[in-house]
Amino acid sequence: LLPSFSVHRLWSLLLYIIALQFLLRLCLPLSFKPSFFMESQCLRFVLTVMVLLFSVSLVPNRPVFATPPCDFPAIFNFGDSNSDTGGLSAAFGQAPPPNGESYFHGPAGRYSDGRLVIDFIAKSLGLPYLSAYLDAVGSNFSHGANFATAGSTIRPQNTTLHQSGFSPISLNVQFYQFNDFHRRSQIFRNQGGVFRELLPKAEDFSRALYTFDIGQNDLTAGYFLNMSTDQVRAYIPDVLDQFNTIIKDIYGQGGRSFWIHNTGPVGCLPYVMDRLLITAGQVDKVGCASPFNEVAQYFNLRLKEAVVQLRKHLPLAAITYVDVYSVKYSLISQAKKHGFVHPLQACCGHGGKYNYNMHIGCGGKIKVNGKEVLVAKPCKDPSVMINWDGVHFTQAANKWVFDQIVDGSFSDPPIPLRMALW
Repeated sequence: LLPSFSVHRLWSLLLYIIALQFLLRLCLPLSFKPSFFMESQCLRFVLTVMVLLFSVSLVPNRPVFATPPCDFPAIFNFGDSNSDTGGLSAAFGQAPPPNGESYFHGPAGRYSDGRLVIDFIAKSLGLPYLSAYLDAVGSNFSHGANFATAGSTIRPQNTTLHQSGFSPISLNVQFYQFNDFHRRSQIFRNQGGVFRELLPKAEDFSRALYTFDIGQNDLTAGYFLNMSTDQVRAYIPDVLDQFNTIIKDIYGQGGRSFWIHNTGPVGCLPYVMDRLLITAGQVDKVGCASPFNEVAQYFNLRLKEAVVQLRKHLPLAAITYVDVYSVKYSLISQAKKHGFVHPLQACCGHGGKYNYNMHIGCGGKIKVNGKEVLVAKPCKDPSVMINWDGVHFTQAANKWVFDQIVDGSFSDPPIPLRMALW
């Protein structure tokens, strides 16, 4: 009878009715007393309280009272290199040393010296680190899967990885993989044996947390094709239309709890500032490139608007928008305050103002007198650096970002990660 109401809002409405009955009983004795003033004042009070309670009950997808912590049995992640735990490495070759050195003591499919924000999310929910869907060796998908690959975009790119650096595994392809995984995992799990240990239960797909961290490459792709800022802004609505389609498709597959990161300040990344021309007047007080950050903020504005519309169209979903941009810009602009140094330089790189060279990436070697010599070495202490390789954050920076967002301080609605359920 009420298709647009979530379970939480129906529960809130029930509480509203109970509260109404209780308050009316308080006023009822006054009706038998001679003081009309006392009676009318009480009724006004009841009416005011009821209006407030009813307004709260209509807030989308949230109960009147605090939600108990969620027990997410699985995470399904979609994204780019900011959350890739081995997808691109499985498809195109392992990220070389010194990637992974700070935690895994060797390459682990991540473009960082250690763990990513998605790793800390999994750990905080009591779940193992996510296996990449594309990784056929040693993977365990019983608690979810990671479909992210480094270089991915929301909108498919008409190019190859080696031509542009952008992955062919765009968000729509990641959804195709998820769709196939959803279907086939249950076919094999029903066969029993080891499959029951390595694949998620059917009910886990509706109870899982669906996380998204993607969009940064959609912005830089335009600039690397020599598009103007106006041209990049012009295609953002189409990018987000495609993003909306994927969210709706996952909802159609039973997904209900969504945790969506906006994009970070791309104008503060060494690889952007090194490769794209900017004038002195386009540099902000921190040293970041303002035009690129402004485009990122425009993308985030439109993404937030899209989330609002998605909540209306997907009444049973809990969709949390996380302002990662503000967190990352705060870290970069106040690096010293937060215990970091050289916020605009890469820890692992070679040469130039930003210790970044697009031709010699982290771990890169050159030939000297016929011998290979490592020139793109890591810094002595990655734990005090924000940027790892000119593109991605260090483990220490990722942990700092996670610590700021986990309690809901930068979320809309402002709820902790563990309560982001439908």
